[in-house]
Amino acid sequence: MGSRWQDTGAPRGDDYDTRWQKLAAAGQSIHGEADLIESLLREDGGSRVLDAGCGTGRVAIELAARGFSVIGIDLDEDMLTTARAKAPALQWIRADLAEATAHLTSEFDVVALPGNVMIFVDVGSEGRVLAQLHSLLAPGGLLVAGFSLQPAGLTLAQYDRLAEAAGLHMLHRWATWDREPYDGGSYAVSVHRRVT
Repeated sequence: MGSRWQDTGAPRGDDYDTRWQKLAAAGQSIHGEADLIESLLREDGGSRVLDAGCGTGRVAIELAARGFSVIGIDLDEDMLTTARAKAPALQWIRADLAEATAHLTSEFDVVALPGNVMIFVDVGSEGRVLAQLHSLLAPGGLLVAGFSLQPAGLTLAQYDRLAEAAGLHMLHRWATWDREPYDGGSYAVSVHRRVT
């Protein structure tokens, strides 16, 4: 199984990073995902994070700088090359999320999918991806995913059904990484806990 990311014409590696650098230079916060993930970890007392679909490592590197133990996994070698160049001391794994357990045996307190990951995995593989990531969570661990809701794309109802089937129970849903209430808009951040 592959990823639709590679077929979208989306920016690659360094080009993708340039967008975030410009936003930061303009004074905008580019670490909303890391802020939320850190607050969830502080609330639950965890420290181990899997950045699933890590891309160029923006979120993983920020969380590592805040003292968390982070591993990044992504299928896109070009994105990982950029991540490795920026943070060679971190562990970066090239793998399909639908086969994640073949490459990882660690348990994580949070598995994060911050970059629209769920809409870039192969159509039909979403349930397998969630099942794989569930099995990497420590008991009571959290899966946190943010993604755009697009016409004919993955719906929240579908996502919730697949998460429930994988053994994940929904705790929170917000419209942004800043915990703005979800009001039926075109983007959602969902937090599910591994059922023990």
